[in-house]
Amino acid sequence: MSRTPDSSTFGPLLETRVADAWVDYNGHMNDAEYARVFSLAVEALMERIGLDMAGRAEHGYTLYTLETHLCYRKEAHRGEALTVTLLLLDSDSKRLHVLFTLTNAAGETLATSEQMLMGIDIESGRPAAFPAPVASALEALPRAGEEWPRAAGRRIGIPRR
Repeated sequence: MSRTPDSSTFGPLLETRVADAWVDYNGHMNDAEYARVFSLAVEALMERIGLDMAGRAEHGYTLYTLETHLCYRKEAHRGEALTVTLLLLDSDSKRLHVLFTLTNAAGETLATSEQMLMGIDIESGRPAAFPAPVASALEALPRAGEEWPRAAGRRIGIPRR
């Protein structure tokens, strides 16, 4: 039996709160913890597309993160509610180019994480095409239109005028 999630509604990918242990000496969520939240979002994405623990075992397949670009926009504080949403920017038979957006309860953007994810055959450890049920589940992901969000495709550098 294939493990394909119900794709009728996508909604938020992850909802959590700023844990006490995530707060640093500046009194807000440490920069490394933003990366933790986005890593948890990748795991939530995997569950949504049928690559939870059982799905990984069934398909012999997983996702690796190849690259990430994290932008911090606003501080998150102890106990604050956090929501992560996902937008699929591009994909092919084995890669996903995604933009995760982290917001607070007021809907303010706290951070974004643009990532390139690669599908991997677990046995060979090599890139491989998405298994058919996973590829089908990917169709339910929210997609960027013609115009990408401003947070996507950014280049790091010091602007010179």
